[in-house]
Amino acid sequence: MSLGNAFCVVCGSEDELTKERVCVSCFKKRTTLSKLPETIQGYRCPKCLMLLQLGKWGHHDSTDYHEGLVQEVLEIDNRTCSLGIGILSEEIDDRNTRLSVQVSGFIDDVEFEEIHTTIARISNSVCPTCTRKAGNYYEATVQLRSSGRKLTENELNTLRKTFDSYLESIDPDPMFFINTEGKVTGGYDMVLGSKALARSWTKHLLRKFGGTSKETNSVVGRKDGEDLTRLTISYRKPAFDLGDVIRKQDRYWQILAWQKDGPVISAIDRHERTGLTWRDLEKTSVECRINEQLDVEILKRDTSAAEFMDPNDWKVRTVSLPYDDDGSQTIIRIGLIADEWVAMPRIGGGDTDE
Repeated sequence: MSLGNAFCVVCGSEDELTKERVCVSCFKKRTTLSKLPETIQGYRCPKCLMLLQLGKWGHHDSTDYHEGLVQEVLEIDNRTCSLGIGILSEEIDDRNTRLSVQVSGFIDDVEFEEIHTTIARISNSVCPTCTRKAGNYYEATVQLRSSGRKLTENELNTLRKTFDSYLESIDPDPMFFINTEGKVTGGYDMVLGSKALARSWTKHLLRKFGGTSKETNSVVGRKDGEDLTRLTISYRKPAFDLGDVIRKQDRYWQILAWQKDGPVISAIDRHERTGLTWRDLEKTSVECRINEQLDVEILKRDTSAAEFMDPNDWKVRTVSLPYDDDGSQTIIRIGLIADEWVAMPRIGGGDTDE
């Protein structure tokens, strides 16, 4: 050791020193990059096979779940930068997996690399969702009904399918489950595990199909000094669909869009739009449903009329062109209104305006 040169305060070496005035070798001996226990405990629900991770239950593949378990218990020196973690798994049996964990990083510009071996053990634990299902737990009921008439089988199926598609489009939650469901007199009932899900799905139905909803709450007990309530939402789908032709004041209108207070309707004979309340809509009658309207090919046209082949008897018919025809269309939409074919303007339906 030369006089006046910097040296390691531990071993006296004059090799490259760290910020703590020790050589790299001594620094590595005195510093631990990471710590990992010999065993890691995980939990799996035997009923639905969901796994517990970071305090939440959910479905995970084994690789992601093991990574999550390691990250929960792995201790890293808070001075570490450029951290890298690699995990190699080796299944021992259905409940035990050996994990080799490689951890690398830099502390005070010194590179570290450590390898740990641990056993991930999976034990059974019933998740809250299955516990509540077994106890017939539920928070809300959504009643699907129609205004003025009974829902058809096709309408019931369409409304029910929206629940599955809506559930796939939102963030998953273990409480978003169906307790029971089925047809009842006048409609369909769905008993759900979450009030939030019942409300959000009802809003989705209102945007997509229009209609009205009414909420009622019933007290079923008390907990910690607060009332425990169950929610019932009655959703009433209008007896109409977007594109249906209705009769109002001796004129024909198409339902264009749903609003909160009622539909927007568009005149068949000219460019004119107006709004109706739900009460006013119920007083009208459907003259031609959207599923009864047809797209047909124009055989011949002039400035005011077009010829087409009637799909009922394959005879050539003539119909007045709609007001929005620009002369370029080769296909027109027709509907049978008061036993006569009428050409429909090309209007677009929409969701409820918020």
